[in-house]
Amino acid sequence: MSHTQQAPGDAPPTSPRLAVLAAVVTLGSIMSVLDTTVVNVAINPLAQRFDAPLPTVQWVSSGYSLALAAVIPVTAWAIRRFGTKRVYMTAIALFTLGSLLAGTAWSIESLVAFRMVQGLGGGMIVPTGMTIMMQAATPETMGRIMSIMGIPILIGPVSGPVLGGWLVDSFSWRWMFTINVPVGVTALVVAARALPRAVGAPGQRLDVPGLLMLSPGLAALIYGLSTGAEHRDFGGVGVVLPAAVGAALVVGFVVRARVSPHPLIDLRLYRDRAFAAGAGTLGLFVVGYFGSMLLLPMYFQVVRGESATASGLLGAPLGLAAGVTMQFSGRLADKVAPRWLVAGGVTTAVLGMGLLTLQLSDNLAYWRVAVPLLVLGIGVGTTMMPTMAAATRGLSADDAPSASTALQITSQVAAATGVAFFSVTLSINGGGTTTPTHAGPFADTYLWAVALMLAAVLPALCLPRRRPAAPAAANAPAEERTPERT
Repeated sequence: MSHTQQAPGDAPPTSPRLAVLAAVVTLGSIMSVLDTTVVNVAINPLAQRFDAPLPTVQWVSSGYSLALAAVIPVTAWAIRRFGTKRVYMTAIALFTLGSLLAGTAWSIESLVAFRMVQGLGGGMIVPTGMTIMMQAATPETMGRIMSIMGIPILIGPVSGPVLGGWLVDSFSWRWMFTINVPVGVTALVVAARALPRAVGAPGQRLDVPGLLMLSPGLAALIYGLSTGAEHRDFGGVGVVLPAAVGAALVVGFVVRARVSPHPLIDLRLYRDRAFAAGAGTLGLFVVGYFGSMLLLPMYFQVVRGESATASGLLGAPLGLAAGVTMQFSGRLADKVAPRWLVAGGVTTAVLGMGLLTLQLSDNLAYWRVAVPLLVLGIGVGTTMMPTMAAATRGLSADDAPSASTALQITSQVAAATGVAFFSVTLSINGGGTTTPTHAGPFADTYLWAVALMLAAVLPALCLPRRRPAAPAAANAPAEERTPERT
């Protein structure tokens, strides 16, 4: 496995060129990430509009997530077969078409079907966009690039409910979907002009047995976890069976991929200590952070009696701090040792989560909620993208599709696991109540978030202990440099 980002003699893209690529990729990623959360506040209005039961309407969200999870595994092969530009534009086109159709839905069944079309496009947008940026970046600019890529991932969970609530309250539920159409068309036009033409490999073989195991395996696993979280019960056949079958299929894929000459995702990446440590850090941190994020709007709405829009605004300090910090930490990740930067970020996030947990009450002043959220956001912004930069820095352009897809799968499974775990834990701490009306059970549940995020320090300490190579060294001939990956 190669550790050089560009072949000797290749000129790195100029800063203006990288800026244009980043703008195109960020535009598409924001649409995809926002749509995973924007409909959450509209479940009840949709149930009333279509006169449908809530479990059926919930599929507007679940169908999107399952389609997204199912298509991610094939993305790495599609990129190698058809090239990044074709795959990215196809993904944007599918997502835009699904948005247009969803905005014209005439029944709950048609809306669910069109949301799945959205998910098929959305699942390919983020890993393909990350691949584009990984292949364009040099080792000394990887942190800066990843900081840009992280903006949609962090602002989506915070701004999605706010945007969805505003559109539903001020206009119509249809605008939650049709608002994507002009953005998608713009992204397509800019991508057609700005993205470099990438020639695929027509002879690239598709690992069909691997695809038949991993895609339905991930979908079934996430479905089981999501259903258990929704009903606060993991004992039913409808939860245990799909989760168990999904887990077995994923394990089967891993076993087969270790011996397959053309695996869907190259698991040899995990032999690289930096990549394995980065994936481990990311997985644990996402379980603790993204899983606990569902608690915050519930606390504001159920305990404090706030509206969906207001609860989104009250959580804004977290997303704002994370987004701003990320721009600085990304550049810092290109200059300092990843081990200490990421470990420090995780520790800061744990401090913020701990401060929130220790003082949470039924009538806590909102400024005292905002301060821990700001600290947590600073820690998140110093953790997420520097971790991805450290994991992927120095990997070859050929490794980029598998690396970005593997990290995206890690994030999706970790987030679903976290949501399921914290949903059930909150119910248990609340004495079996679906949604407790006092702050105590929320504080007790947040303790688990502190523990899981703190556990992410251990793999973070396995990241490279030296700072990234200086530009002069990174641009030297391959035989004269030995990138430090341990």
